[in-house]
Amino acid sequence: MSIKLENVTYTYSPGTAYEMHALKNVSLEIPDGQFVGIIGHTGSGKSTLIQHLNGLIRPTEGRVLFDGEDVWAEGYNLKSLRSNVGLVFQYPEHQLFETDVLTDVCFGPKNQGCTPEECEKRAREALHHVGFPEELYHKSPFELSGGQKRRVAIAGVLAMNPRVLVLDEPTAGLDPKGRDEILDQLKELQGTRQITVVLVSHSMEDIAKYVERIIVMNGGQKVYDDVPKEVFSHYRELEAMGLAAPQITYIMHALKERGMDVDTSATTVEEAKRSILEALAERRRKQC
Repeated sequence: MSIKLENVTYTYSPGTAYEMHALKNVSLEIPDGQFVGIIGHTGSGKSTLIQHLNGLIRPTEGRVLFDGEDVWAEGYNLKSLRSNVGLVFQYPEHQLFETDVLTDVCFGPKNQGCTPEECEKRAREALHHVGFPEELYHKSPFELSGGQKRRVAIAGVLAMNPRVLVLDEPTAGLDPKGRDEILDQLKELQGTRQITVVLVSHSMEDIAKYVERIIVMNGGQKVYDDVPKEVFSHYRELEAMGLAAPQITYIMHALKERGMDVDTSATTVEEAKRSILEALAERRRKQC
């Protein structure tokens, strides 16, 4: 078990007129190697939640544990935690600042005390893992496209060799091709490096396609925590929270209402295609 939250509550500006409960008694576990999606409407608490995962903010109540240790216990090494749990903020390219790509990605390992040779080795490996072209390693990050900047920012966190990678809307503002490329790389990365990936996203299609578990936040509370099929079966409840299921969910339910015996739990195009073809084949057999 990697990360655990026990009855975590977080209150902004406690005791003032601006007091706001961002998280309310949230408990969850994220085991090693899992690909987790976190969804929720704006203000649901998901960004506050992920900032607890690497100790950026301290819970007002409750505990955060990493490998069984309370990260806010006296003497705990928060620097080590933040090396193990890498957090990539929304629009991470705003954090790029060095003169060239390779130097920028070396920044994290350098702060960890690595030798220049080790820094460059890690940086090159990280850039390779996010699919960044080698011919651009010595280019200024400010001359890159939006998608390329996003890859460099993610590589900068990966170069620190985290066990957990937390990403807050990593594809925000990208075109569909750039979004798919980055998410495909993250999925491949999770498999090759065997790391835990926590993905915050507003795109239900992305969540349905890539993650194995979904945590739904609403009003600072964890509402659902299950595999995608189970979570999206509550699509009416999700709508009431200002969310939506993948378009495939609505299509399959519409076909079911029109008499086609399809699997309404399908959440990806491939699952839907297979179910529809099977339903059509069954209908033809009955007509013969």
